[in-house]
Amino acid sequence: MCSKITLSLTGHIIKMSNIKLEKERFKKMLFYENEARRQGCAIIAGMDEAGRGAWAGPVVAGLVILPEDIFIAGLDDSKKLPEKKREALYEEITDKALHYSVGLCTSSVIDRKNILKATYMAMKKAVSSMKMSPDIIFIDGRPVPDMGFSQVSIVRGDSKSASIAAASIIAKVTRDRMMKDFAFVYPEYGFEKHKGYGTKLHMKNLAKYGICPIHRKTFKPVKEVLSKKEMSSRQLDFIN
Repeated sequence: MCSKITLSLTGHIIKMSNIKLEKERFKKMLFYENEARRQGCAIIAGMDEAGRGAWAGPVVAGLVILPEDIFIAGLDDSKKLPEKKREALYEEITDKALHYSVGLCTSSVIDRKNILKATYMAMKKAVSSMKMSPDIIFIDGRPVPDMGFSQVSIVRGDSKSASIAAASIIAKVTRDRMMKDFAFVYPEYGFEKHKGYGTKLHMKNLAKYGICPIHRKTFKPVKEVLSKKEMSSRQLDFIN
């Protein structure tokens, strides 16, 4: 009978027989955190970004400091989770975390600085908003130059470290909510569906309506639309 009992955790229905497996999986995601604590690090932060590859909208960085005795069922890389699970996990993370913060850079900053520099800037903004001083920061991907804190770069860290996974969800949900708001301002593009990424729908609407103020003009697909528009304008000027 016990195997049929279910618990609702962060919006997930998990069978009692699976809770043990989930706790074992989560324990593996704490490997880097536990190793850092063994080496004397008491306050550990995780950081990740969302929106680097999008054609429109900001790049957003999330930073999370989790308590040592944390368990969040279903926590994983935000890209692996459906939207409803991300939203539920966002609420649990913000409730249980010792600290969380976000930083962002707009599309205009991305065009001016380039996406890598803008991502670093967003991460530094998230760090500067911290109300706690971590002993170390785990980052998914490359280390951030001149950040002022010890950092460890973990390849695919959002699926290996609980702290980074939590940060990835904070960044992703924050950005997705922003893109839904932009969808009300620019309804013709379908931002609420693709969140500014390069889908067929986005490409179709971009070709039909041209660019809007939150599009990244230095990104190739947007650049091509701009070039076609300029070419058409020149042809009209020549005819006139």
